[in-house]
Amino acid sequence: MIAAAVAAVRWRRAPRGHLIAAMVAVGALIVLTAVFDTLMIAAGLFAYSDAHIVGVRVGLAPIEDFAYPIAGLLLLTALWSLTGRRRNVD
Repeated sequence: MIAAAVAAVRWRRAPRGHLIAAMVAVGALIVLTAVFDTLMIAAGLFAYSDAHIVGVRVGLAPIEDFAYPIAGLLLLTALWSLTGRRRNVD
């Protein structure tokens, strides 16, 4: 939580291109998760019990499947923002 809060403060000072890059990455992760989870569920590699999901699906993938890749992207960018050094670009 602390890492995310500090990264949010730093995010306000980030160049606009960083926000656009993060939104493109989130969009790509959502599309890839929807496609590959739908294919794996259709192939019978795994299944979800209706008792354990909200019920909203994108293709065959339950909406809960999208939390992990999005959280991973947000945490990675927060950690990168906290630990990364700025390079001088001449």
